[in-house]
Amino acid sequence: MSRVLIVGAGPTGSLCAALLRREKKDAVKITVWDKARGAGGRMSTYRPPDPSCHSADLGAQYVSVSPSYAQSHSSVYAELQSCGVLRPLDALIQGSQHRDSRDFVCPQGMSAISRHYLSQAGADLCFENHVTALYRSGASWEVHRKLGRSQSFDAVVLTMPVPQILQLEGDLEEMLSVQQREQLDGVVYSSRFALALFFGPDVSLSFPWVARYVSDNPCICYIALDSSKRNAVEPGCGPSLVVHTSVPFGLQHLEEDKEDVEPIILQELHRLLPGLPRPISIKCQKWRYSQVLTPVPDTPGQMTVHTEPLLVCGGDGFSHSNLDGCVESALSVLEVLKASL
Repeated sequence: MSRVLIVGAGPTGSLCAALLRREKKDAVKITVWDKARGAGGRMSTYRPPDPSCHSADLGAQYVSVSPSYAQSHSSVYAELQSCGVLRPLDALIQGSQHRDSRDFVCPQGMSAISRHYLSQAGADLCFENHVTALYRSGASWEVHRKLGRSQSFDAVVLTMPVPQILQLEGDLEEMLSVQQREQLDGVVYSSRFALALFFGPDVSLSFPWVARYVSDNPCICYIALDSSKRNAVEPGCGPSLVVHTSVPFGLQHLEEDKEDVEPIILQELHRLLPGLPRPISIKCQKWRYSQVLTPVPDTPGQMTVHTEPLLVCGGDGFSHSNLDGCVESALSVLEVLKASL
């Protein structure tokens, strides 16, 4: 039985795990590690400690599907809709530029996409497992992590952001060709901050939109009444409001502590929405690697670093920064795994 480690429980890693299970059945042992506390990656959903508050999507806000991907990935969207993971977004998103796309929301939060596929994968799933190094050991990979003993695998799939792949210690660096290293060094991500405000059940927020793109503010570029955007009813829970900063603002404050940046964002938010009630709690998230601005050239979906034992890299850095990019990458990685295992 081949032992496969997938690093990253975001959309690419979770879909890859599910597809591999469907393809290989019981002929493969799949392990998924992620350094976060839960699934989703940059499509994560945060649930505040207070049970009277609605959860909030801190990363990706909704899924936009172009006509071409709606056709080529029709089985993906049919499955996610039939399971209730995706639902058409029918409310107004003010300032949206997706004229020809069809938009979907996740009533249970964006992380539900990854959670759905992980439930199908039959994988040994471990969170708060931060991979630090990869060493070749005969016909396998010895994978080190911050906490816990190292483990050996016959194949390793890396789906985290490209800069985090390049930070891994061990034998990866010397196995990259000059061209591969140049391609990985050329991948560029935007950076931003996200802020979620959680209100009590006695608070009612009403706007003419469920989400709004802001074009004339140096700090904030997007605001969403998250509970209304998802059209999700959590009985006894108050609304949640999500704010994303602009890319220039994120770059300007990237090296600052998020606790120091939070008051700046709040000040701008109150200028945009005067009279906003006082929240019960606030969650600030710094996305150092938010969206891919420049992927690997020609967007191959994956990069095979070594064949025996197999080491392959995937994720939106090898395609493009949306769910369809993650699907494309997962499909590309699957083909490599099928040919190798």
